[in-house]
Amino acid sequence: MTALGTPTAAPTWPGLLNRLLAGQDLTAEDTRWAMREVMTGEATPAQVAGFTVALRAKGEAAQEVAGLAAEMLARATPVRLPMDCVDIVGTGGDGAHTVNISTMAAVVTAAAGAPVAKHGNRAASSSSGAADVLEALGVVIDLPADAVATCVREAGIGFFFAPVFHPGMRHAAAPRREMGIGTVFNFLGPLTNPARPVAAAIGCANARMAPVLAEVLAARGTRALVFRGDDGLDELTTATTSSVWVVRDGEVTPDRVDPGALGIEAPAPDALRGGDARVNAEVFRRFVDGERGPVRDAVLLNSAAALATFDERPARLHDGLAAGLERAAAAVDDGRAAALLDRWIGVSRAARG
Repeated sequence: MTALGTPTAAPTWPGLLNRLLAGQDLTAEDTRWAMREVMTGEATPAQVAGFTVALRAKGEAAQEVAGLAAEMLARATPVRLPMDCVDIVGTGGDGAHTVNISTMAAVVTAAAGAPVAKHGNRAASSSSGAADVLEALGVVIDLPADAVATCVREAGIGFFFAPVFHPGMRHAAAPRREMGIGTVFNFLGPLTNPARPVAAAIGCANARMAPVLAEVLAARGTRALVFRGDDGLDELTTATTSSVWVVRDGEVTPDRVDPGALGIEAPAPDALRGGDARVNAEVFRRFVDGERGPVRDAVLLNSAAALATFDERPARLHDGLAAGLERAAAAVDDGRAAALLDRWIGVSRAARG
């Protein structure tokens, strides 16, 4: 692929599409223009579909993804939070239909002392997304910015429901639904948290896109762990090793995580498989109430990733995860995680008014 230099003064859809079809990378300014057209409703469904399919066929480059994410953030509903936060989120799309590991890990992370700004949506390819399971638990998911900030301040965690904070993305909903395939839009959620957290633990099921996301985060100066289970999960898996891209100080360092080296046993097949929002909410409750087993192991490991990346002090990945595992386990075992979940539910309901 050939990277182009300065974009044209006035991008056009035919111009961008022809360049993509020729295998040429676009610039960040090109893709910002494209996202602007999408989010203002100026782009037609055919243009949205053609652009995202051509981009996928070529292979998304880091600067292209960065431009799309930057324009989304520029048009997001603004948020002011009283403290630095971390996000823990996955791209989805792994087809494993597991329980809501990253959402449970978000509660544990907050209970362990790292404020969490959780960005998410309803399920796209699974039976229960973050919004679905939180709603089933009783959390009010569609709060405006000031109310979510209240949740973060009073409960240590808040949920930023993507449709509330990125209303312009409604214009892309129909072509995305009609195409029925994954596109770059599936990878923008973890990069467009309106709270702009200083750190993030991001699972990405797509092996090619995981390092691309890491490059985008590095260019921003965000601390992050981007990971993909070597079994295809968009989580740190407990079944085998995981590939990890450590993002710190503007640099990306590839690494690996071996759960066995952290004392975690491999689970039986389907031990992490979930169901609909009601079923996953029941699993969530049993976990915070102290149930041990494969779900606990997976949640604690992913919470450890969030705690490790939120820590400003650099450490070897293994050491950071080991310390995070201890903190996460303590937050569950002493009841802080269960108490925080109940507090979050109450604060979110009160904030709704």
